[in-house]
Amino acid sequence: MKMVVVTGSTRGIGYGLVDSFLSLGCAVSVSGRAQAGVDKAVSALSAKHGPENLFGCPCDVRDPGQVQALWDAAQTRWGKVDIWINNAGLGQAQTDFWELTTQEIRGVVERNVVGAMVGAKVAITGMLAQGHGAFYNMEGLGSDGRRVEGLALYGSTKAALGYLTDSLVQETKGTPVLLGAIRPGMVTTEFLTERYEGRPEEWERAKRIFNILADPVETVAPWFARKVLENEKHGARINWLSRGKLMGRFLLAPFRKRDLFSED
Repeated sequence: MKMVVVTGSTRGIGYGLVDSFLSLGCAVSVSGRAQAGVDKAVSALSAKHGPENLFGCPCDVRDPGQVQALWDAAQTRWGKVDIWINNAGLGQAQTDFWELTTQEIRGVVERNVVGAMVGAKVAITGMLAQGHGAFYNMEGLGSDGRRVEGLALYGSTKAALGYLTDSLVQETKGTPVLLGAIRPGMVTTEFLTERYEGRPEEWERAKRIFNILADPVETVAPWFARKVLENEKHGARINWLSRGKLMGRFLLAPFRKRDLFSED
């Protein structure tokens, strides 16, 4: 049985990954900043899968002590950590960079860059000590150099994460640690949609693109969980929305109507 830790997994794609790993017979640790959110996620997942292969641990990834405590709790509970996924992160409202407050900038950078670095340090150190393990960064918009107007802050942090992944792949070469990244593309979570709150005209325009390119968590997460478990390639980037798939969706868009937000 594989033991998996997913940071930031009380909602969104992180929660979907935990759900999917449990369905595939893994033991999984849920984590999030607030104890209440962790308890809610654990309760829902336990009702579906049973409590035997699941436990929760609050963790603010900006705090090295809390990240170390998450590793220690998982290793104590299961005796090992086979897979660690750095998923915790923070988005931003889509706006010109100079309109952001210093507090907003600091918050996104601390969670998306500093938090990812702390997670990498703790997990890789632990995996080297135990003699095995696979570590993945959750990359995103900016990791591959793409730019979207109004998302300079978020994209910059993900560009930094892409550089971090490349560097860690190089530095862990020849060690017992398998290192890679996940690129989910557009996933229909609050992380994607909340930036349009109070901006109905922009939301209507954005929905047209999302209905072409985005996918729900329940479609994307099981695929990623299987790919992570199957992967044996050091430095792999597991990419859902490949260039070929992206082009195909635009070509088929006039003939295939999708409505991912019908409940809105």
